[in-house]
Amino acid sequence: MGNTSATPEITSAVGSTALSPPSGCPMHETNVQSSGCPMNNSNSEADKINPLNMMPPANQQPSPGQPFQLSTHREVSSIPKGGVENPEKWVYPSQQMFWNAMLRKGWRWEKDDLSPEDMANIIRMHNANNERAWQEVLKWESFNGECNEPKLLKFGGKAKEYSPRARIRALLGYDLPFDRHDWIVDRNGKQVRYIIDYYDIGDENGYKTGDFVELDVRPAFDSFSAVVDRSRAASLRWAAEAMAWWNQRHKSPEVK
Repeated sequence: MGNTSATPEITSAVGSTALSPPSGCPMHETNVQSSGCPMNNSNSEADKINPLNMMPPANQQPSPGQPFQLSTHREVSSIPKGGVENPEKWVYPSQQMFWNAMLRKGWRWEKDDLSPEDMANIIRMHNANNERAWQEVLKWESFNGECNEPKLLKFGGKAKEYSPRARIRALLGYDLPFDRHDWIVDRNGKQVRYIIDYYDIGDENGYKTGDFVELDVRPAFDSFSAVVDRSRAASLRWAAEAMAWWNQRHKSPEVK
């Protein structure tokens, strides 16, 4: 189903308690030599990069000296693929593809740092976060009723290119996101860019369960419609907060 190299990514970390919290995609280790999502562009000029996902062709072969076998199964996402004639869904990377991509980006580990279970967790969280991100995109797209089925046309990672919103948050004392992706959505032939910032919420229990990533998904401020949509969302959010404050302030006392 679909292009075999099509793999929308989300950064995440290994759920094992033996590993430290994330600061890049998909996990952070003190002996890692690279940062950013490994499923993005390769450093090798010989690789043929797919402009839809900024990735070289899928590599399902075990790497030299690989310490264990990894699954080559690829899960089909719920995300419709744009730019194709027949209906297709984007396909997530296999464990083996993700491993090879990390090596290509320069990630290295000491012996026993990773296990097959860790790689399974990486893929599980990677795919789950993609699905969460797409659901957030669909919420934004609901403001625009002219498109029944938005489709993801292409995407890319920009781990160190912080968005203006992320920089403003950092000036206010908040942490910078550990990764950023830009997704281009096909809205009835119109290309709409979304920015997705990924934040580590710092929940120790979340590192064990994999639920430690907070997503900030919004249309980029590069069109009038995006300005209108974000203004509407802000107004609705403020109205909901005001209503909650009013209800709390005027809540009837409990009958004793």
